[in-house]
Amino acid sequence: MSTLDVICVGAATLDTIAAVATIPGDDERVVADAFVTAGGGPAATAAVALARLGVQVGFCGVVGNDQAGRAIRDGLADEGVNVDWLDVDDTVQTARSVVLASASSGGRTIVTTRAPEPHPRAVPLGAARWVHVDQSGLDPVRSALAATPDRPRLSIDAGNPMTARDWTGVDLYVPSVPSLRHRYSAAPTIEAALAAATDEGAAQVVATDGARDSWVRADGVNHHVPSFTVEVVSTLGAGDVFHGALLAGLVTGRSLLDAVRDANAAAAMSCRALDGRSAIPRRDALDAFVAKRAESVTMSGSAQ
Repeated sequence: MSTLDVICVGAATLDTIAAVATIPGDDERVVADAFVTAGGGPAATAAVALARLGVQVGFCGVVGNDQAGRAIRDGLADEGVNVDWLDVDDTVQTARSVVLASASSGGRTIVTTRAPEPHPRAVPLGAARWVHVDQSGLDPVRSALAATPDRPRLSIDAGNPMTARDWTGVDLYVPSVPSLRHRYSAAPTIEAALAAATDEGAAQVVATDGARDSWVRADGVNHHVPSFTVEVVSTLGAGDVFHGALLAGLVTGRSLLDAVRDANAAAAMSCRALDGRSAIPRRDALDAFVAKRAESVTMSGSAQ
């Protein structure tokens, strides 16, 4: 019997983030305005967003038996994320990232190591109603799903390119717009690319485009959901927060479009801090933010 709402499966990293005026070039030296160290990784940060929004969530992944791994485990547990399925492996090193957040462009440059993948047998499919995966969790989860008749609903963070053959059995496919257009390069428009993703088996598609809004396809209808504007400190982790907030909306009974609106707001709010986690809102703060600004946001839809 499922005891949690969502299990997030995939990468957990420890990030060192520097705020700089501009990204340096080769052999160039810049002085950082601030340094912070924080937990990261798409699936792990989505889990933190889910926990902040009141959802019962666990994380399944692999870290090393080192200081970084202990910091990741403690950080997730302190947020209320169930870490029973976070494997501490003596034979691997914990994934680390170095991030430069540019004040001039609002973007960031990331250098990272590859996060170890959990073994398919370690994925607790029966523990939650939803399983959410990133690029490190997709293959183990699909292998685990192939071995069991009892499947939870599957959500995929496809912000990073994936080589999956198709999206059969995927309940919620959430790429970035660049990732979507890259996979469906023959599609002449975003709307056509959304349709191509459903043709490959995805039940619902949500494509994120940062500050340039989100696109949704469900039941043969395309929708455009506007984003929210905030004063940005860093965009690090905003996409991961979007995924967590989107699932939080769905598991608490919101419609898909309302959940996307809330996810746009949560992602925007998370950009008000240098790291990808400290500004993730809790439910009361998110609801207040959306209520204050929702009257200026109009969603549109079209059949295609």
